[in-house]
Amino acid sequence: MLAVLIIAVALWFGGGFLGLPRGLRVGLIAVMYLALVGLHLSFPVGHPLRLATGGSAAPWLLLGGFVVLVVLYRQGLRTLRTRATPREAVPTSGSFSDSELNRYARHIVLREVGGAGQKALKNAKVLVVGAGGLGAPALQYLAAAGVGTIGVIDDDKVENANLQRQVIHKDAAIGTPKVFSAQAEMLAQNPHITVRTYHRRLTDEIAAELVADYDLVLDGADNFDTRYRVNAACVATGVPLISGALSQWEGQLSVFDPARGAPCYRCIFPEAPAAGLAPSCAEAGVIGPLPGVIGTMMALEAVKLITGAGSVLRSDMMIYDGLYGETRKIGLKRRKGCETCGG
Repeated sequence: MLAVLIIAVALWFGGGFLGLPRGLRVGLIAVMYLALVGLHLSFPVGHPLRLATGGSAAPWLLLGGFVVLVVLYRQGLRTLRTRATPREAVPTSGSFSDSELNRYARHIVLREVGGAGQKALKNAKVLVVGAGGLGAPALQYLAAAGVGTIGVIDDDKVENANLQRQVIHKDAAIGTPKVFSAQAEMLAQNPHITVRTYHRRLTDEIAAELVADYDLVLDGADNFDTRYRVNAACVATGVPLISGALSQWEGQLSVFDPARGAPCYRCIFPEAPAAGLAPSCAEAGVIGPLPGVIGTMMALEAVKLITGAGSVLRSDMMIYDGLYGETRKIGLKRRKGCETCGG
């Protein structure tokens, strides 16, 4: 038995000296081990070869079991160490100020985000269409997350009726353009970001050029004309689109990204519904916290998409029923012959 162990040691270290790959050396020793076990199981008791190699298969089986346990233990330690280690070391102060490092510490310690993910957020440029019910919470959480450049386009002004759900705006901002009200609150929350404001309606003339300047678009518009316009601009420029919608107690969101195999918005909604079938919030009403739920989920999808964490709702639509506390997800497919992306 000692001679066999000496041969195994010679194979390992001698093979290493000769430059044999680690896998090949392991394979040679494994073949020798299996041959020994097969020998003991095949030959009768007292056979000279069995006597020369330990006399019984039991010691070899115990040795093999011990080696397997050691390998599994080391693999388990390696897996735990990998999960506990952030994807990248904390970024240097040259990239982030001490205030930013402290502010984003809960992100940086997340294995799925880490320093690399937080730096990606800092370098990202995200456009939010609409600073209303969906845009308000999305803007707040994008700013808090440290997205470096956030654009917001909206031609509306803050009204008293908005304040029941559009929590980024305050009573004192009534009569102020929503983009400026949102900008003030975002910078008050996080002075380390840049907020670009566009107090105007998104038109066909500016849509593609504006979208092309950003990495990602969040659509919180409240009408189908704007949604189709945003979708067309995102398809033309290859920019992913996170779209949300809501009514009364129910909301939905999805990531439309035909440049990466997912459908576009028009694939799923080829035509605007007839008048009266999709009433506005002013007509049908909406429960106050619902825009916060869907808008915050839109911001979460944006953070995941930018950092590469988890999986985003690309080719999926999530539907949330706030009245009964139910969430469901349905798969989406590209539509052949789509007028916007071609399917």
